[in-house]
Amino acid sequence: MVVMTRWLNPDEQRTWRAFLTATRGLMDTLDRELQRDAGMPHAYYEILVRLSEAPERRLRMSDLADATGSSRSRLSHAIARLEAAGWVRREECPTDRRGQLALLTDEGFATLAAAAPGHVEGVRRHLFDALSPAQVDQLRRISETLVDHLRET
Repeated sequence: MVVMTRWLNPDEQRTWRAFLTATRGLMDTLDRELQRDAGMPHAYYEILVRLSEAPERRLRMSDLADATGSSRSRLSHAIARLEAAGWVRREECPTDRRGQLALLTDEGFATLAAAAPGHVEGVRRHLFDALSPAQVDQLRRISETLVDHLRET
C-alpha cells in the first residue's frame, strides 16, 4: 500500500512557519524574563501556578505531570529542584501508598506572588498588546480547537 504525502501548500507552509516562530519566540522571551526577574524557568513557574490553583495547594504528582504536559521523570526532576529552593514539598498520598503529592509551600506561594505581576505584564506586552480584540478572540478559538483535536488523537 502506497501512502501519498499530503504536502503543505505555500500558504500552509507560511502559516506553519509563522506559528512555529511566534510560539517559540514568545515562550523563549517569557522564559528569559522569568529567569532574569524571578530566577526560575517558565516550566517551574507553571508548576507553582498549577499547585497554587489546586485545593489545599497540593496535587498528585501524576496529575501535575498531566496538567503541565510533562513526563513524570521530568516533573520529578523539577520538583526536586523546587524542593531544594523550599518552594515545594513532597508528601505521601494518604489514599495510595505508591502515589506522592506535591505541595506548594508558603515560601513557594510568596515566590509565585512576587513573580506573577512581571510575568503577566510580559504576557500582556508580548502577546495581547500586539493583537486586536478580534484577533484575541480568533486566537482563543483556534487554540481551543487545536486543544480539543489533540486530546482526541
